[in-house]
Amino acid sequence: MSAWSFLCECLREIHSEERFKATDAGRLREEYNRLVEGLAQRGNLPMTDTWLANPALPDDILKEAVPGNIRRAEHFLAVLRRLVQYLKGRLQVESVETEVPVAFVASINGQAGIDQKMLKFCYDRLYSLMLTLEITDTDEFLHIQTVCDFATLVGTYTRGFSIIIEPFDERMPHIPDPVLQLSCHDASLAIKPVFDRFQSVIITSGTLSPIDLYPRLLNFNPVISRSFTMSLTRDCICPMVLTRGSDQLPVSTKFDMRSDPGVVRNYGRLLLEMVAAVPDGIVCFFVSYSYMDGIVNSWNEMGILQDIMQHKLVFIETQDVVETTLALDNYRRACDCGRGAVFFSIARGKVAEGIDFDRHYGRLVIMFGVPFQYTLSRILIARLEYLRDTFQIKEGDFLTFDALRQAAQCVGRVIRSKADYGMMIFADKRYSRHDKRSKLPSWILSHLRDAHLNLSTDMALHIAREFLRRMAQPYDKAGSGSKKTLLSQEDLEKMGQSAMDMF
Repeated sequence: MSAWSFLCECLREIHSEERFKATDAGRLREEYNRLVEGLAQRGNLPMTDTWLANPALPDDILKEAVPGNIRRAEHFLAVLRRLVQYLKGRLQVESVETEVPVAFVASINGQAGIDQKMLKFCYDRLYSLMLTLEITDTDEFLHIQTVCDFATLVGTYTRGFSIIIEPFDERMPHIPDPVLQLSCHDASLAIKPVFDRFQSVIITSGTLSPIDLYPRLLNFNPVISRSFTMSLTRDCICPMVLTRGSDQLPVSTKFDMRSDPGVVRNYGRLLLEMVAAVPDGIVCFFVSYSYMDGIVNSWNEMGILQDIMQHKLVFIETQDVVETTLALDNYRRACDCGRGAVFFSIARGKVAEGIDFDRHYGRLVIMFGVPFQYTLSRILIARLEYLRDTFQIKEGDFLTFDALRQAAQCVGRVIRSKADYGMMIFADKRYSRHDKRSKLPSWILSHLRDAHLNLSTDMALHIAREFLRRMAQPYDKAGSGSKKTLLSQEDLEKMGQSAMDMF
């Protein structure tokens, strides 16, 4: 939906709420009396778990009452109408505009007569009004809810956000399609209420690497920072760094190399060799939808895609949730029937964030390239400037940290239990650099041998066959051998004592 259609829909929803006035006058009077007494639906919340349901709003704001000039429903709806009209006017731009919340709020106050406190309580006031009118179909008012959410955040925070207005999509610069975005640059704002409420907070994840950057991003001083390797019954993880194809030409998704026919062909030959040697499911991650579309089209023109489908079926993640869900279901069916399949996915996509490819659904994952963010994005540029000025985090450090975290998130989809096994191929010459590779999680680095670095396609294929042959041998699934898979009480006490000795 375009920005114009969105705002027109907001005005329609405002008119819809006005229709309730005639039939619900009594309830609206009772609501006004409650608001006069300061009993707002979101005011004076007790310190319970309900308070954590809205971490975006600071505690002092949640304890305030709704301001008097928007307590009456008709006054509040008039404010919303002026706000929507103001936003429509701001979208009439010819070049990109970026503002901090303070300047944006001052502009709203000057042109629409809506001050910061009125903006701050738009979310609460709309919520109260919808409860009073007993509106059950909240989807009908989704657009105006989005506007109120936007207004509350802009009115609440003076730092950590940017308002970015773009007159068109950069991919289609000749088609006017204005977009107004509220971008949060500071992750510490969301976790601050948790730190304020609890004395001890434990943050754990399999992809928190490098650990030393998180305290700076979340603005806290850690008491203990520890990194652990995975407890496995055998060496069931086989990461590899592939830097060149069988013809010894380097492979990479760097902007000046990604469209090179030699790189595209070597990536295709790598996948073709692997589908012929690796049983069951193979998952491939690309750096973006556009790159995946381009490389799949090239493989089709080269005949590589047809050769791949002689061994396994190919399924592709799309931006449509229904299509992706159907593709995943059919991918699993192909793996269950024994033929195996290949699933093409996107780093930072829905599949990379939450789908597990355990057991035979994922015996190999190939990360084609380093998933750096689109560095010309206005939102990313604004965030990099904020991190540099506020937390003294260099642009290159954050971009590398973010890309390697996403790569680890992708390849970790195939190892989901102690009895599972799988291979990971980082297919880009940049992974051979220590400054990049060292930012991978320790559970991957602990299994990454020197002999598995700087590989060609032929060498990676040989290692894959040897690994699969080793995984096919019987082993002690209980883990009673030399590999310790569970920590005893004595182990925990020793670790606790060593942690205390640090202080």
